[in-house]
Amino acid sequence: QRDFRPTYSWTEWNHAYQDMSGIYLITLAKDTKSPFEPKNDEVEIKKDEKDAKKDDKKDSKEETKNVKIDFDEITDRTVKVPVTASNYFNLSSVGSKIYYMRNGSKDSKAVLLMYDLEKQKETELGNVNGYEISADNKKMLVGANSSYYIIDLPNDKIDLKESLDLSGLKMYLNRHEEWRQIFHQVSRAVRDFFYVENMHGLDWDANVKKYESILDNVNHRIDLTYIMGEMVGELNVGHAYVGGGDYEKPDRIKTGLLGAQVELDQSGFYKITKILDGANWDKSLRSPLKEIGVNAKVGDYIIAVDGTPLNESTNLFAELTGKADKQVVLSLNSKPSKDGARDVIVVPVDDESNLYYYNWVKDNIEKVSKATDGKVGYLHIPDMGVGGLNEFVKRYYPQLGKEALIVDVRGNGGGNVSPMIIERLRREAIMMDNVRNNKPSPDPDGLLVGPKVMLIDEFSASDGDIVNYRFKQYGLGPIIGKRSWGGTVGIWGSLPYVDGGTVMVPEAGLFDLNGKDWLIEGTGVEPDIVVDNDPAKEWAGEDQQLNRAIEEIQKLMKEYPTKLPEKAPEGDIKVN
Repeated sequence: QRDFRPTYSWTEWNHAYQDMSGIYLITLAKDTKSPFEPKNDEVEIKKDEKDAKKDDKKDSKEETKNVKIDFDEITDRTVKVPVTASNYFNLSSVGSKIYYMRNGSKDSKAVLLMYDLEKQKETELGNVNGYEISADNKKMLVGANSSYYIIDLPNDKIDLKESLDLSGLKMYLNRHEEWRQIFHQVSRAVRDFFYVENMHGLDWDANVKKYESILDNVNHRIDLTYIMGEMVGELNVGHAYVGGGDYEKPDRIKTGLLGAQVELDQSGFYKITKILDGANWDKSLRSPLKEIGVNAKVGDYIIAVDGTPLNESTNLFAELTGKADKQVVLSLNSKPSKDGARDVIVVPVDDESNLYYYNWVKDNIEKVSKATDGKVGYLHIPDMGVGGLNEFVKRYYPQLGKEALIVDVRGNGGGNVSPMIIERLRREAIMMDNVRNNKPSPDPDGLLVGPKVMLIDEFSASDGDIVNYRFKQYGLGPIIGKRSWGGTVGIWGSLPYVDGGTVMVPEAGLFDLNGKDWLIEGTGVEPDIVVDNDPAKEWAGEDQQLNRAIEEIQKLMKEYPTKLPEKAPEGDIKVN
């Protein structure tokens, strides 16, 4: 059973279905009454206490009855428990009470609930990660806050006070035996779930024996990871990732970064040569020197960090070691001198890659707009996951009024949303929509009318490969750049391994509609126009691939001009 309540999008007239689960019960026997049947409003005559006790004694002596199931028309006896449609899991029942977990779109955390069939009332018990009910139905084991708790079977809001003390648990572990078990579990998983039974022509059993012969030399989890990686690597396939496991990992000390480029001045101080733009309302795009009140400028000098003069220090970054996401006092001056320096408080970031990406995309948009008199739009999709989808939505819809579009998927790390991207790029106008006092718009909405080109490179991978193939097969426009990565055999995640390690088994390959050829894996998608960026020119800021895309899109605009009506038909519209 499913609940159907569409959610409508704010970006376009489209829908999605979320929170489709409910809780249902079935009466197994035809003569079993529904807990939700109308109640008789007549006053019930209570039994005398002595008679009730006698009945209890009789019941206690009765043998357990067999469960009767009437399969005839059993689905017609389905009843919905009146709870809000959401995402429910881990259902248990004790007497007239149903316990279950909920984690719907409106829940910030998973929550444990109980529905009492007698009282016909739902009670929220609390936020937990999971639960198990004891065999005698009297206790509940609850996991929450990275701890475990044993409580009485709850009827109301739970109060988790004393967690189980697991510090005394000891385990004797033979790591060599554990590693051997993991090795063989991995070999079986690959054998049984690899996307083609012929294992790419490899004698898998012989391959396993070859690597098993050196298992006795494994004395660290990294050794095991390496051997399993080599074993799986013999298949010559993408997405066969091996990693993780139980071993000590060193703590990493994060260096504070200022979102700026600096150069060492002969005075020993550091001159700011570039400050990266940011979107400081977004934590992931915060540029420290662009924060309100800092007022740093290109050409300013960083004189000191937390009172330590940089001309007396090893270097700027030594003073910022361990200070990411912490308040730091910078002394700034318009000249390389302590005299007249002013102190400002900044909070360095631990990673500037998002800032550099943000600035790169921003510069590309400006470059394309300038070269085409604002007629051509540009967007970059970094991956085919949530982040890439967000970038697409942020850049695509504001540019629907453009006459053409450059879609850049260079460096796309893959994911699974390429069908959603391509569906929007494929849309065609079939009529115009006129609203009084507004400019007519194409129908359906959410489409960009005009030529399109796609930019790819050798780092367009996985679903970043597939999006190129879709773009080409649908004839949406020329593809420019270099042949894509060529790894499209999909993975669904790792089986659980005893020490927390992961091994991804490539489980889903793509082949053509004729049923003759496998697609993309090991070959990639060839561009229609090959352009290889010269590294020296790219370092200097010249993007030859983007320049060619601008050139080609302008040609297409001349060859296939797309003009939509700018106003509605003239003349009066009459009823008859």
